[in-house]
Amino acid sequence: MWSDYLTPKTLDETIELLAAHAPHARLIAGGTDLVIELDRGLRTVQTLIDISRLPKLSPVSLDAEGRIHLGVAATHNDLLASALCVERAFPLAQACRRIGAPQIRNRGTIAGNLVTASPANDSITPLMVLDAVLTLRSVRGKRVVKLVDFYTGVRRTVLQPDEMLVDIAFKALQPNQRGCYLKLALRRAQAISVVNCAVVLTMEGARVVEARIALGAVTPTIVRASAAEASLVGHALDAGHISHAAELARQAASPISDVRSTAEYRAEMVQALVSRALHQLADGTERAEWSDEPVLLDVSSVMASSAQTQTEVQSAQPGNTLDFQVNGRPYHIQENSPGGKTLLRLLREDCGLIGTKEGCAEGECGACTLLLDGKAVMSCLVPAPRAQGAEIVTIEGVGGVGRVGSVVQDGTLHPLQTAFIQYGAVQCGYCTPGFIMSGAALLVEHAHPTEDQIKESISGNLCRCTGYYKILEAMRAAVPGVAVVA
Repeated sequence: MWSDYLTPKTLDETIELLAAHAPHARLIAGGTDLVIELDRGLRTVQTLIDISRLPKLSPVSLDAEGRIHLGVAATHNDLLASALCVERAFPLAQACRRIGAPQIRNRGTIAGNLVTASPANDSITPLMVLDAVLTLRSVRGKRVVKLVDFYTGVRRTVLQPDEMLVDIAFKALQPNQRGCYLKLALRRAQAISVVNCAVVLTMEGARVVEARIALGAVTPTIVRASAAEASLVGHALDAGHISHAAELARQAASPISDVRSTAEYRAEMVQALVSRALHQLADGTERAEWSDEPVLLDVSSVMASSAQTQTEVQSAQPGNTLDFQVNGRPYHIQENSPGGKTLLRLLREDCGLIGTKEGCAEGECGACTLLLDGKAVMSCLVPAPRAQGAEIVTIEGVGGVGRVGSVVQDGTLHPLQTAFIQYGAVQCGYCTPGFIMSGAALLVEHAHPTEDQIKESISGNLCRCTGYYKILEAMRAAVPGVAVVA
């Protein structure tokens, strides 16, 4: 899949490496799209430059002029965990909540979502109504591009091969501004948008003084519904003006028919979503279903140790030795795969840890879920060299997750494993390791999770035996102090 895998330590070094290896190099942070493209032969890359370890002083920050800045490696979960983003950029927080599942959001980055440039990508639409600007950098210098000018077509941008997106900035929403994001997909999680929309309104009392409406998955690029926006300005947000604006938004769309929807259905849903968004903003109910305690499956802050701080992270190339820890045990694996491999394959083929399963190899089923430096991830989407200097926990060592002391592979069952046995939550068993890993992370992150949090924690895990009722029953039983009658 690649020949060279480089791990720069600074942004300056990254820019220099990109210039030296362009146009045959790609930056990788999350890799949730790129690894699939490489594995399927849809993209040819000689050099991968891993920026996931670049120092993040703050993934989300507010400057003196009231502008929010998103760091180059800020993940979707970084934004969900940011009170600033939730309070002052709510449509973007909503969009991040609807991207993939917790394991995807722990790896996938906002910058990657923008650069991938699919018109169905969730984060582009809210950033469009937030009037975001992008800073691109190369050895030739910096340039600032408005997000609206960044896209030239489906999966096409103005980004040059030697350029890197280093900053995303936009004005934080003011007290007289309200916004929201809505998405229609074929299922609630792990699904690409059929249609999405984002709206930001600036109010003067009950009157709209500025409106921004963006539509996703209905044109080759994200489009602003300018006629619909203009129709709202100067008027109260009443039923009549909402209905008229929604119809004008429908006319702004020029969707296509594909495997997810017909063009006619998409057009109808544009009207429905814009109407629903405007009614929510009129009623002040856009945050009604929002939870201030999202499930991140991120227990990095309570992990007993971090191998990353103990092992010097070097660029991994064929012939190098990868040094990392799995379940508290050090591993030294010779990386001899010139075409590259995933972390999943490294663990199964080189470490002999076959508990982690490969179900789909594209981040859809969650069977390969494990903890990478304390964060639940889909290991089929992580390049093997990312293991260098990392601390990994697999199903073989899950019994130590949440226990005092280092995570070790000592054969101790996790309470969730015991509950799965007791409540018959294991059917064919293939998906079970992924469910256990997600659930174990949840119980560390939220000791007494709600029913919604339990369901969200396994939204990235599929059971093809349809054993969800037993799985949920076992997860409830594993919560300390909760008794469940089988």
